[in-house]
Formats: sequence, structure tokens, C-alpha cells
Amino acid sequence: MPLEVFMIGRTEFYDDQAIRSEDVWESDKDGTDGALLVEFAGRACYQSFDKANPRTRSNKDYLGHIEEVGHWSVMEHATVTFYIKGVSRSLTHELVRHRHLSPSQLSQRFVVLNPDVMVRDFVVPPLFEHSEAASDILLDLWDAAIQAYEKLLPIGERRAQELGLTGTLAKKRAREAARAVLPNMTPTAIVLTGNHRAWRDMLLKRLQPEADLEISRLAQVIFGQLSEADPALYQDLQVVLTDEGPSLRAIPPSGESVGR
Repeated sequence: MPLEVFMIGRTEFYDDQAIRSEDVWESDKDGTDGALLVEFAGRACYQSFDKANPRTRSNKDYLGHIEEVGHWSVMEHATVTFYIKGVSRSLTHELVRHRHLSPSQLSQRFVVLNPDVMVRDFVVPPLFEHSEAASDILLDLWDAAIQAYEKLLPIGERRAQELGLTGTLAKKRAREAARAVLPNMTPTAIVLTGNHRAWRDMLLKRLQPEADLEISRLAQVIFGQLSEADPALYQDLQVVLTDEGPSLRAIPPSGESVGR
């Protein structure tokens, strides 16, 4: 099942309100909404709206300084939302450990897996993608799990009715019980929102050779989309190809302070 990642939401910056609040504020036309909001928040801390320092006058240069000195709190004001499909329940169990990201995930208590659609629609672990022997084992396991799931659903509904449950609640009770046989490779979909500090933290931990390979691949896609959409907010990060795999790393600062 292919991985699909869609950026479906981003912060909007109200430039007219920023100008109204601070007569000396002037937006950098090259800045994205999220980047401008982060800059505005940073300048609010030091009342440097007049951009007196020429070395941090542009949005990119100002955010470069923010990244160099580690003023990460201002990154929390701008958010990005992704809709992610074609990932395993195993991966989403890893994702929810990042507590500053906000998930809304497909409900297995409400959505019934369709065996006609799901016959081969499981997520193959990356290590086994080109292994015919492993693929055969996974397919056998998946077929058995789906068959068991189908058999357990009506048993669960009858049992729920025996306990006096009816309607939607009886169906939910049956589905939540039947899903016990579904393996970690069961596909799912999730909407995930995070501010840029939270995204950076997740990416720096997961886009690493030692991370789970499926989530590392997801992190690569997310980093690519974030760095393209808001380049100034990720200009200090780069992917380095190592013998073990790709590694997201911070570019060493110049060591020269440029002030606020």
C-alpha cells in the first residue's frame, strides 16, 4: 500500500493587523505566512519591529538568527497539518509518542475493514518489500487475519445483543473486539497537526538511520514538504546520506552573533 502525504492546512498571517498593531512593521514580501508570524513573535519579544539591524532585516536572515540562538518558542506560533494515508498502525503507535503533535486517526470501532478492498491492502515493512519469501508469509497472515476478523464481527454483534446492546453501540462493541486479530501492518489514515517546533523535534528524532524505517521514510516526505513550503523555518537543517541511511542534521552555525 503506497504512502501518501497531503499538506492540508497552514497558518495564515494577518499582515494588515500586524501593521495596525505596530506602525513600524513592514512584512518581507518573500516570507511565507508561517515564517512571518514566527518573525513577528520574535520581534515582539524585543520590540525590534523597526528592523534596525540590517543583518537580520530580511525574514530569512532573522529566522536564521532565531535558529542559531535556539529561540525555539517563537516557532510554536505557526502550524502545519498533514493528512497521511497508507501507513501502518505500527507507525501511528510511534507517532503518538510525539505528544506535541495533534492526531486524529481512523477509527477501527466505527470503520469496518472491507475484505474485498483490503485483500492485499496491508503495509509491508520496508525491510521485506523485495523479499518474495517474506511477502508470502505476510500475505498468508493477512488473509488469515481478515478471515478471522470477518467471522468475529457477527459473533461480536450477537454477543452484544445478548447483553442488551443495540444499534451503533452494538456494532462498535463488535468492531472493537474483532480488531484484536488485526496485525500491526493494518493500514490506517491520520490527520496530524503540529507547530514548527514540534515538527522539527519529530523530524530530528525520526529522520535518522536508527529510527523505525517506515516512520523514517514518512519523516523524509514531511521534511521535504515542510522545507519547500517554509524554507526559512528549516534552512538550518539538511539531510546527510550515511552508510546506514539518511540522517537529518543541523547545519553548524557560523559562530558569529548578528544580534536582534
